[in-house]
Amino acid sequence: MNSIKEQIHSLAEKHFRDVLAMRRHIHMHPELSYQEVETSSFVAAQLQRMGLEVKSDIGGYGLTAFIKGNNPDSRLIALRADMDALPIHEQNTVEYKSKHEGVMHACGHDVHTSSLLGAALILHELRNQFEGTIQLVFQPAEEVLPGGASLMLKDGVFANKKPHAIFGQHVYPELPAGKIGLKPGVYMASTDELYVTVKGRGGHGAKPDRNIDPVLISSHLIVALQQVVSRWSSPTMPSVLSFGKVIANGATNIIPSEVKLEGTFRTFDERWRKEAHQRMIALAEGLVKGMGGEVDFRIEVGYPVLKNDEALTIRAKERAIEYLGHDNVVDLDVRMTAEDFAYFGHEMPGCFYRLGTASPTDDSKSFSVHHPRFDIDEEALKTGMGLMAWMALTKD
Repeated sequence: MNSIKEQIHSLAEKHFRDVLAMRRHIHMHPELSYQEVETSSFVAAQLQRMGLEVKSDIGGYGLTAFIKGNNPDSRLIALRADMDALPIHEQNTVEYKSKHEGVMHACGHDVHTSSLLGAALILHELRNQFEGTIQLVFQPAEEVLPGGASLMLKDGVFANKKPHAIFGQHVYPELPAGKIGLKPGVYMASTDELYVTVKGRGGHGAKPDRNIDPVLISSHLIVALQQVVSRWSSPTMPSVLSFGKVIANGATNIIPSEVKLEGTFRTFDERWRKEAHQRMIALAEGLVKGMGGEVDFRIEVGYPVLKNDEALTIRAKERAIEYLGHDNVVDLDVRMTAEDFAYFGHEMPGCFYRLGTASPTDDSKSFSVHHPRFDIDEEALKTGMGLMAWMALTKD
């Protein structure tokens, strides 16, 4: 009899065409966060076709199912995929282009979902050859706070039994298809959204002495807040404070009465994160008041720091090398992007790794995520489904 590894490779080839069709169907029918009605129904139908019992409407449109092997109570391993899309107009001309105007799977969640469905097909066929139970977690709303992971946890997705470990993967166009990347320990930043309203007294632009100019105050505030990163944060602790939206809504000769700012704050340390919140608010209130205005500084606390369990991820790297070969497994550095998979990692040992999706011959498959031309070398689906199955069966 072939080894489990050989069987998984073989089954990934066997199911590739079906999983490819699933990926293209999901890509053509993207749905925004908290709106994944049809996607959830499609996933449920695929799982039910395998004979699995599906529990739906967890934390919104999330769902879960279990594949039971021998001695099913001996251990529980969870595999997670996210299902939502982004408000981006797709610019690709492929036959599976999005049919929903202004909505696109530009972050690869169609790949994550179809890969997990492929892993389910593999694991279901091998259910008599492994010990324990595999829990499949299809999560909604990764892209928008508070994040579907937190909602699924609150809704009891693991109420019956907490998994011994959870694995998740994410497309990575910086790596060719067939390769993956991992990083033990702290990997991705926390993320908080900043909503600031600076209030003054508007009037004619030619009579600034009669006004309290919120535009001028806001410009000082944006610069001053960089002190949070440059002077109050430890030089050894990466932090990012960026404002991407500024609305003054005056005119060439009109000073408005208020300015709205929206931005993000990210870091890798939860203690410093809380301190930074307090410093930002105190600085804003003092500066704006000193310049004659008023400020409303609201921080919407987002995803926590994503920390991969050290022992689990080191072991996962070893197993990935066994499955893919040493040259196809790379070490990753920390990144300031964020992921709500972090919530799962705060509840149990977690490993979140990157799936290479770039084509070695087609540059059109190398655009970054969140780009309107993002697409993948679909050979990556074989790695995506096969490695997830392998990880689930070889955690120990």
